[in-house]
Amino acid sequence: MKNIFKVFVFLIPMVSFSQSSFEEIIKSNQEFQMQMNKDYADEKHSPLKEEDRLNFKSLPFFEIDTSFCVNAIFEKDKKPKAFAMKTTTDRAPIYAIYGTAYFSINEKEFELKIYQSHNLLEKEEYKNHLFLPFTDLSSGEESYGGGRFIDLLIPEGDSIIIDFNKAYNPYCAYNYKYSCPIPPRANFIKIKVLAGVKSPH
Repeated sequence: MKNIFKVFVFLIPMVSFSQSSFEEIIKSNQEFQMQMNKDYADEKHSPLKEEDRLNFKSLPFFEIDTSFCVNAIFEKDKKPKAFAMKTTTDRAPIYAIYGTAYFSINEKEFELKIYQSHNLLEKEEYKNHLFLPFTDLSSGEESYGGGRFIDLLIPEGDSIIIDFNKAYNPYCAYNYKYSCPIPPRANFIKIKVLAGVKSPH
């Protein structure tokens, strides 16, 4: 896989932006931010504590940066094994590694494991959903120390678009009543991902 990665790494930016223009990426992320703010202000959907929700105006976002929207090479796991993912509580939800994404940012190569929730597989509307938890060099500084999440859909081919501008904080970053997955050590990337939602603190 490493050799394949090296062959395609220089094609990734061209492939990515032939499919999603800069304008489309900006527009998509503006809509994402608007929906996030709408949900966090909504009494029915907000994870915020009541006193925080009443004073809520907007989540703190990094400036949208199209260089953090990558078209990664995707390699599906041939024999996914179920395991209990660690959380901030005693809860142990069952996940499996659905596949691995290989990509580059600023000419540096990275790989991240992408997971599938066994619980969501039981719900028809979420059978196509994947979960990408990660930490990076900004974790605990510019971004939340417990890592961030990105929601993805199962790709049709051997590539998958990962937009770090859509990285969001787990609910426990705002309210300790929630139990949140802890990103596995394998999903630490040695770069500052200054995209998506900033630290709430």
